[in-house]
Amino acid sequence: MSEEATNNMNLNTLSNTGTAQNRKRVGRGIGSGTGKTAGRGHKGQKSRSGGNVRLGFEGGQMPLQMRLPKFGFTSRVNNSFKEVNVKNLEGMKVVSLQTLKDNKLIAKSVKKVKIFGNTEIESKITVEGIPLTKGAKASIEKAGGKIVAASTKNDKPKTQSKKEDSE
Repeated sequence: MSEEATNNMNLNTLSNTGTAQNRKRVGRGIGSGTGKTAGRGHKGQKSRSGGNVRLGFEGGQMPLQMRLPKFGFTSRVNNSFKEVNVKNLEGMKVVSLQTLKDNKLIAKSVKKVKIFGNTEIESKITVEGIPLTKGAKASIEKAGGKIVAASTKNDKPKTQSKKEDSE
């Protein structure tokens, strides 16, 4: 065999002495240097097994995260409301709440949508039951689309009052 064949470097022949150290075996007599208290000092919570304090605990003092002022606000009322830009509707024929969900422009949990933006579009879009901004309405009508009015709570026909019925 030649010398080149015997000097191959393989993973099983690699060694880096001093990298793999044995773990420290504590509590094995006075002579070991880590006997008796096993490097934990004397008494106290941290010397006991399982003894430690939770993250952020400051010994009973009011913790920093509780001392600092809190800020910001998230409304739970409008969590189900989203806006959609007109340019994202390009290529759609009919736009309704369901078609927006089907095309994954809004999440399935969304209950209210408003269309905004005044980008020029080419496709003729029919918007059904979704409120729009003035700019969005103008850009859709300019492209030749039409808007079917959204039925609101105030659109219901008012019933006659009881006074008028009795007369």
